[in-house]
Amino acid sequence: MTELPGTEFEFVVIGGGAVGCGVAYSLAKSGKADILLIDRADDVGTVTTSQGAGLAGQMRSSVERTKLAMHSVQTFRELQAHAAVEPDWKEVGSLRLALSDEVVAQFEALKGVADHCGLESAMIHIAEAKERWPPMDFSEVKAVLWCPSDGYMLPKSVASSYRHECERMGVQFVTSTSVDTIEIEDGYVTGVGTDRGKLRCRYAINAAGAHAYHIGQLAGLELPIVPVRHEYFVTVDWDGLDPQFPCFRVPDLTLYGRVADGGMLLGGWEPAALHTDPRQFPLGAKAPPIEPDWNVLGSFEDKMAQLFPAVRGSEKSRVGKGWPTFTPDGQFIIGESSRVPGFVMAGGCNAHGISGSGGIGQLLVESLSDEPSSSYLEGLSPDRFTETEWDWAEATSRARAVYETYYGIET
Repeated sequence: MTELPGTEFEFVVIGGGAVGCGVAYSLAKSGKADILLIDRADDVGTVTTSQGAGLAGQMRSSVERTKLAMHSVQTFRELQAHAAVEPDWKEVGSLRLALSDEVVAQFEALKGVADHCGLESAMIHIAEAKERWPPMDFSEVKAVLWCPSDGYMLPKSVASSYRHECERMGVQFVTSTSVDTIEIEDGYVTGVGTDRGKLRCRYAINAAGAHAYHIGQLAGLELPIVPVRHEYFVTVDWDGLDPQFPCFRVPDLTLYGRVADGGMLLGGWEPAALHTDPRQFPLGAKAPPIEPDWNVLGSFEDKMAQLFPAVRGSEKSRVGKGWPTFTPDGQFIIGESSRVPGFVMAGGCNAHGISGSGGIGQLLVESLSDEPSSSYLEGLSPDRFTETEWDWAEATSRARAVYETYYGIET
């Protein structure tokens, strides 16, 4: 085992998923130095990040979230163009399909926000959508919202690309290393204890994904970060599926998908979500294993058959599954704690950690600047939970509801 690369840093980022790597990248790009990222896995992007489907959609119901997503896409675009290790970013565009008048109205509102933000989008004719996705049956589709700059990436590649660029800018990485303590003196963070020794730092940044709750507890903070199960499947290779076909989302059916490995990647949002209680497994353990739920995956298949009949009964090449974390209000937890200065959150990403990693990193940098924070960024602070009363039963129920109504609420 190699030695730690020093004992004093300004920033120690805990967690080497897309969010942690994106935070380190944003800090380095902003001119910050003395940055160390720690992960207990043997490489970055191997836990929750590796389980992601990789879609990046920019159209959101608020200006702030749309701009965050746009910044992330611009980051992926820049990495793809200039980084020596590519994030495998595929800017294939996306189609949102409406099967009801209610969702048509939702699309019109989304387009209004996109127009305000300068994000190119269009309500396109069914015939044009058919040209972009020939095998799809659009006979039941009432409207299609097209965003040409959406796309997808390979999540593990994104983390690797961030790491390579971070190291080029002087960020140091230590893997196969566990965080055991957050060192606090006179109420302020002074360092991080690991199984390989103690480090002094000014800021400890919690980007630990499904273990963000546990790292928060090391700092004496109780945060409602709820891991909720998410699954998708990928079919075997099919003739006629072009990797340049756009990603698609069908809010009425709570489904999303794209071409992957020559087949179809299809995922969705369950109406009765399954969560795990982070208080029931320790920091040193993995989150509970997930066995493929073929009833749930079969329901995705049955619903998608309305638009793509060939998916029914299709052979599967693999199942993706993991524990993305959700919060009771569906918003990220980003920023420094006023209760424990120096302890900084970058978690509770509500299934937007990979696709939002560039924007999350930018927001975290802004949260640590001397400039006044926007009302949006202030609303993401961990203080909204540590300085108010809440209980786990209600918080869990609300976090699950965020997942269950994913396409119908502010995310």
